[in-house]
Amino acid sequence: MTLIDNLNKTIGAIVSWLSLILVLVIVIDVILRYTVSITSAASFELEWHLFATIFLLGAAYTLQEDKHVRVDVFYHRFSDKSKAWVNLIGTILLLLPFCGIAFWESLSFVSTSFNLAETSPQPGGLPARWLIKSTIPIGFFLLGLQGISLILQSIKILNERG
Repeated sequence: MTLIDNLNKTIGAIVSWLSLILVLVIVIDVILRYTVSITSAASFELEWHLFATIFLLGAAYTLQEDKHVRVDVFYHRFSDKSKAWVNLIGTILLLLPFCGIAFWESLSFVSTSFNLAETSPQPGGLPARWLIKSTIPIGFFLLGLQGISLILQSIKILNERG
């Protein structure tokens, strides 16, 4: 297992606990809303912040574990070498360019938010909007790193004899 794999496995394990926190926040929000008619913009925003964090920071781990969405019409019937070719070409031509563009474009998005000290436009919403926006470049960076690991694994499979 490479350093990249270890990094994304650790981050994936940490981020997975956010799912439990998200469920608890939603349950508490629903109970308060329907029993005592209390709701807040902050709780609603916290829900989508947690979901976005899980999605963005967990994507690399999902790719590492091969649990990502794949249009699997033929892939499951391929040999290991054919799968390695698909992974290699797809990662080089699709995944890495997409991650690079998303990473690069999101940097100014986060920087602008940070420089403006952006907060929620909702009364009672969460402060520091730049914090959640910063998960975008971090997530795409981690996904790109995992793509590099996938390329290395594919090359290793292609170089095996047999």
